[in-house]
Amino acid sequence: MDQIKTGKFIAYLRKQHNLTQEALGEKLGVTNKTVSRWENANYMPDIEMLQLLSKELNVSVNELLAGEFLSDEEFRKKADENVIAVSKSSAFSLEERKAYFKKKWRKEHTALFVLLGLLLIAAAVLPFVFDRSWLVGLVPLLALVEYGYQNNQMMAYVEHCLYA
Repeated sequence: MDQIKTGKFIAYLRKQHNLTQEALGEKLGVTNKTVSRWENANYMPDIEMLQLLSKELNVSVNELLAGEFLSDEEFRKKADENVIAVSKSSAFSLEERKAYFKKKWRKEHTALFVLLGLLLIAAAVLPFVFDRSWLVGLVPLLALVEYGYQNNQMMAYVEHCLYA
């Protein structure tokens, strides 16, 4: 699958149908900038958009992905190639998805981490203010327990997102 060839083919078909980028975008529910990005090979339309685009431009999804009109024989050959190419380029590995959900969970819980940090600082300082130095030993223990709890919460969230 050649993204540049596909983009040029979309532009060619759009012009054949006497459509501006704006007009095609309106029919598909996207902006003219999005159509421009497809045509300039900045990125590919997603699967759902490929179906709408092929219908609007009167070609098959396979021809869009191939970036050319296909004969029956070429059509069958390109179909398999295009399915493999699309699945390779659009699929994320399990590790990439895990990393994404971990990052998302951490971002959503930033305020919690700030609060916990402040509590740990207070727990480290207050024993000296109230002359209870034996409480200083509880700070690392408290931090370790809280880290374990939050890490467990994050992993439960990640597993839920990955396997639900």
